[in-house]
Amino acid sequence: MPAVTGPIERPRVGVVKLASCDGCQLTLLDLEDQLLDIAERYDLAQFPEATSRRWDGRFDVLFVEGSVSTPEHVEELRELRGRSDLLVTIGACATAGGIQALRNYLDQPTVAAAVYPEPAYVASLATATPVGDHVTVDLELRGCPISPSQILELLTALRVGRRPQLPAEAVCAACKRRGIACVLVAGGLPCLGPVTAAGCGALCPAFGRACYGCFGPVAGANVAALSERFAGLPSPPDDIGATFALFSNWAEPYRSTVAASPALANHPDAREPQTESEER
Repeated sequence: MPAVTGPIERPRVGVVKLASCDGCQLTLLDLEDQLLDIAERYDLAQFPEATSRRWDGRFDVLFVEGSVSTPEHVEELRELRGRSDLLVTIGACATAGGIQALRNYLDQPTVAAAVYPEPAYVASLATATPVGDHVTVDLELRGCPISPSQILELLTALRVGRRPQLPAEAVCAACKRRGIACVLVAGGLPCLGPVTAAGCGALCPAFGRACYGCFGPVAGANVAALSERFAGLPSPPDDIGATFALFSNWAEPYRSTVAASPALANHPDAREPQTESEER
């Protein structure tokens, strides 16, 4: 994140979407107790889920939701980056390609023919990729959807002129603080918590479910070691690579493991994104 230069009196905020379900935008709207205060302290210049108004000037901060999936997305994103002081990706789609990046591992013509009656009319890129593959990203808010507390922390930090305090640890740390029994050790479930960034409050393990990796890989994630641990479970997954093929499947080191899945290993699209990246 760029150096903080000081508080901004009434930051001009924009929210835009690419290929996504709008869930991260809805997280903003779900801040019901704080929404009026946010509208008073921030100039919401553009926010598709809340208003049809569009802004063609500069943004102090621009939140981008969704993956880059069409040539038009690339053009729009680069234009928006040029007039944004701070660009923040929100959600798994924008930060890691999201669920739609699963198509990157499949035979594209076959998928298109199965979905569309006239595939030739659909102008899609060969891969669905995160925003950071195309423009410089200043900060990421991960999750599917994002954490309400994290978006509030970022907005507060921007308003007062300090760096946002976001977690930089694995989900396992949140489990330990909450006193949640380890679903991997005690339950034998293939939990991605040891290699997934915190931010959700260990929601799934709190209900006895394995972590699905919504927040993407934590720094230094040892996916290979966790995969070996999965193989040694009493009831190991039939396809360990497919265990990582969820919300953040296109983020390394998840991607290499997903691409090694027996069901996906033969597809060349899984090895390298086929999009033109911006020169930095």
